[in-house]
Amino acid sequence: MKTNHRSLVSLKLPTSVAALIAYAQAIVKAMTGNAALPTPVPPLATVTSAIADLQVAQAVALTRVRGGVITRNEKKTALVAWLEQLKGYVQAQADANIENGASIIASSGMGVKKPVQRGPRVFNARPGALSGTAKLLAAPAGHRASYEWQYSTDGGKTWVFASVTLQAKAIIVGLTPGATVQFRYRPVLKTGEGDWSQTVVLIVK
Repeated sequence: MKTNHRSLVSLKLPTSVAALIAYAQAIVKAMTGNAALPTPVPPLATVTSAIADLQVAQAVALTRVRGGVITRNEKKTALVAWLEQLKGYVQAQADANIENGASIIASSGMGVKKPVQRGPRVFNARPGALSGTAKLLAAPAGHRASYEWQYSTDGGKTWVFASVTLQAKAIIVGLTPGATVQFRYRPVLKTGEGDWSQTVVLIVK
């Protein structure tokens, strides 16, 4: 699984003690003898010891002995801290080999964060915060662009200019609640005015 983008480690720590122990054990097993992760920090023996300590403390806590839960929680916190350090080590190894970073992370038993996919912004109109207003959002046209906005209340037969903005967004006010309104915009660049966009329709709230 090759990529030119930095892959990030996702440490999905379970909330229950039993699940946390199983999760930590799976990570230790995956990293034991792992050629891509040759010198874990902290050593896997340290993590294994912390797992064993938590197992003992959990068994004691379940007997409801005095102070058992407090001790169990301390051991749980300690194990989580070791796992967080281990996560840092795995991230460092992945960063040192960006092309195979995702595969390295996956081989550790930890997860790989999925990159956030942001598609291109599409021109849309939404009801504004106040009645009789509309919020318009368009795709940015570039540096130092301005934007002209128009709206029509008669199906596109006539158009009314709204205020020009320096950002690809605008608030249109003074609309009639319940009215069906069409909106469009065009960017204005150094080279001149762009074409009017496709129209979007909104029923004013």
